[in-house]
Amino acid sequence: MDLAAAKRLISACEADLAASPFVVVHAFVRDGRTLEVALTERLRLACRRGRVWNKKPFLTAFKNASHGFDPRQGHSPGGSDGIFLLTRTHRPENAMMRKIYDRYLDHPERGAGAVASALGVSVDALLAVRLVSHHLRLLGVLWRGADKDTLVLVDYDDTP
Repeated sequence: MDLAAAKRLISACEADLAASPFVVVHAFVRDGRTLEVALTERLRLACRRGRVWNKKPFLTAFKNASHGFDPRQGHSPGGSDGIFLLTRTHRPENAMMRKIYDRYLDHPERGAGAVASALGVSVDALLAVRLVSHHLRLLGVLWRGADKDTLVLVDYDDTP
């Protein structure tokens, strides 16, 4: 997928974001496993405020979902693109941890509860992750189902 295709996919779903907990934008297949990538209105609003919505760093991070999630390489080895876990135990605590845990997962009424309900799981079943590119990280939750994964993006981080 190139950046223009990613931009078209994201633009096509914008009108539907406010009406549901998330909108699946694209499904990537890697190593025989499907990864659905979904966006939320929460993400769109945060990215608009930060002036990154549908800009090159955002689109680059989005298309990096094609790398998929490898549970054997759950934590970023540094310098790698893809989907990696965010844990509460990392020290020092960083902005990504505060955004995904303190401002989202720890307060299900801010969207995590609706996302979990739409997926048919509890909030505790959602894994906190970051979708990494060199200039921007998209933050979200990952649900690993029996036959597919669903990545729901809810915020972003561009701190160095």
